[in-house]
Amino acid sequence: MSLLRQQGPAAVVPLGPPAANGGGARTAGPGAGRRTGGLSARIRHQGMGLLLVTPFLLLFLAFLVAPLGYAFWLSLRTSTLVGGDHFSWFANYKQTFTDPHFLSGVRRVIVFGVVQIPVMLGLALLGALIIDEVTSRLAKVFRMTLFMPYAVPAVIGALMWGFLYSPTFGPANSLSDALGLGKVDLLSHSLMLTSLGNIVTWQWTGYNMIVLYAALQGLPREVYEAAKLDGAGQLQTALRIKIPMISSAVVLTLMFTIIGTLQFFTEPRVLEPTASSVITPDYTPNLYAYNLAFQYSEFNYSAAISFSLGAVVFIGSYIFLFAARKRSGLK
Repeated sequence: MSLLRQQGPAAVVPLGPPAANGGGARTAGPGAGRRTGGLSARIRHQGMGLLLVTPFLLLFLAFLVAPLGYAFWLSLRTSTLVGGDHFSWFANYKQTFTDPHFLSGVRRVIVFGVVQIPVMLGLALLGALIIDEVTSRLAKVFRMTLFMPYAVPAVIGALMWGFLYSPTFGPANSLSDALGLGKVDLLSHSLMLTSLGNIVTWQWTGYNMIVLYAALQGLPREVYEAAKLDGAGQLQTALRIKIPMISSAVVLTLMFTIIGTLQFFTEPRVLEPTASSVITPDYTPNLYAYNLAFQYSEFNYSAAISFSLGAVVFIGSYIFLFAARKRSGLK
């Protein structure tokens, strides 16, 4: 009888000597390879993402973070002919908020925004509601026509309007004289803010209109049909359904407009040579900081004014968003 027959069917054939560590050799489970491969693939994806983001990060650090850091360092120092360059901490900021030139510019910009912002956003909202209601080719032409001024650079637009406003060879003055209204100086003290508001409204109404129109396009059309079945007219639908449902977009455009208004610079700077008696070096806070830096070489105080204006813009925007977040749906 052979050896296998003597041991029976339950015989176990030894597989070899035990491992040196005293236990059986453990082999990796079937999921170990997948886990290792998935981990390495995820690391490769993350590395590729970091590689693609690196150029942006370098440009961001070089052209935004580094200049801001250097400007903030300048704002904490004071340079005089007698005392030289020394560290003065927040003395420049204290001087900024007691400077009548800076405060008068801030007040002027606030008065400008109180009148101009509602007019511009009201026209933008009206245009968005009109082109949302009209579905013919005329709506496309109207939308493109209102958006075209935004495509014009701000400097070129200000130069163009400066030519139109010119009291000597401008067509606006000649037209008013031909109509028997007399010569009207649109660059005078009494009309300068109105003329600047016209330029800003002309350039930015189309942009805000497109933003609000895009928000209207995202609304469900079933709501309009239900309102029509309930007997609501176009005016009631616009006031009670459309505008409340896009309140977040309205608040967003309003916030961006407030920020841009407080940083008002391009249009006064372009018209400054034409109306130097009206647009003084401290006409707006940004213009005041620019003239201090590049005409009077007061870089330290100019940097402090810029950061002070940035603080005013940040605090004002935060207060506005905090007050409007419950009504608008923004979080």
